[in-house]
Amino acid sequence: MNDIAIKIENVSMKYRLMGEKINSLKYYFIQRMNHKITYEEFSALENVTFEIAKGEVFGIVGLNGAGKSTLLKIVAGILKPTSGTVERYGSLVPLIELGGGFNGELSGVENIYLNGMLMGYSKKFIKEKMDEIIEFSELEKFINTPLKNYSSGMKARLGFSIATLVKPDILIVDEVLSVGDHKFKEKSEAKMKALMGSGTTVLFVSHSTEQMKKMCDRVLWLQNGKVKEIGPSKEICERYQLN
Repeated sequence: MNDIAIKIENVSMKYRLMGEKINSLKYYFIQRMNHKITYEEFSALENVTFEIAKGEVFGIVGLNGAGKSTLLKIVAGILKPTSGTVERYGSLVPLIELGGGFNGELSGVENIYLNGMLMGYSKKFIKEKMDEIIEFSELEKFINTPLKNYSSGMKARLGFSIATLVKPDILIVDEVLSVGDHKFKEKSEAKMKALMGSGTTVLFVSHSTEQMKKMCDRVLWLQNGKVKEIGPSKEICERYQLN
């Protein structure tokens, strides 16, 4: 039996950045036709390798620009790496950019159906769980209002409520526990802990090292797109804080 939930091997992600600033579309086409556009290669991730065991809560720390969100999107299958392999075993729910699939012109209820079906839930299942989603999101008064009138926090709360409706084998979390007011933060953290306690494998990014120490088994420290260290959460977080 395979005890590995996620296996990342020599994953690199490179982007081509334009070498000069282009101020207009006309100038861009002129420069392109004259073969004068230059590009610089930017390495967001470089030869990243690690494994996550089933049921493990695995954290990633690093400064802004270290490659944390890029790595999560590659693991989730949103981005394809330039090189390397990604293996995932089991159903996966990414809590990344909550509400990214929402439509601002539709109501909250309509967006629950839309987002839920994009995540693979049946219309019948979503209808059965509708009251549960709305109650958890605490958006009863606004649920029939177009989403364009929601604040970013309200959208994130609705997205979190839909995404955590079922227990996945693997949960990918990017700063999700920062959504909403302090009461909703406590509730979303309790929901996360319940999922963790039921055997779900969690890949977790947060700028809060205290949260990392409290919730993670191991932590990976990313620096400039490379793995600096991997180890017990308390040890890695304390060394990262001193850096």
